[in-house]
Amino acid sequence: MLNRVILIGRLTRDPELRYTPNGMQVASFALAMNRQYTNRQGEKADETTFIDIVVWQKLAETCANYLGKGRLVAVEGRLQSRSYEDKQGTRRKVVEVVASDVRFLDSGKDARGPVADGNKTAEGEHFASEISFNEEDIPF
Repeated sequence: MLNRVILIGRLTRDPELRYTPNGMQVASFALAMNRQYTNRQGEKADETTFIDIVVWQKLAETCANYLGKGRLVAVEGRLQSRSYEDKQGTRRKVVEVVASDVRFLDSGKDARGPVADGNKTAEGEHFASEISFNEEDIPF
């Protein structure tokens, strides 16, 4: 069986970092992804999907420290469903992505933001940085 999810979207809110009773880090945030489609009248329309993301351990701290509302990220992980009882005693069901990899796709406020891969952080690296070059050096 296969349970693998890859999403690219923008954070709808800043990550919320918490700690389990035994001290493990866990962060949560939501991603928004837009999809364009043509409706029955032949007009283009947008549909937005919101997905909750959960991140654990060192990756949770990295996301909480470097991500914020509006940042563009790629998330890879697995789909998980769970249920709980709310304060009113109503049974609720949640479907979320448990992330194993989060890639920062824009520079945000701090262009030195890390690339987060699993539980590893590469400080000072960033995605798609601009380089300078001389047009005469291009061979074609």
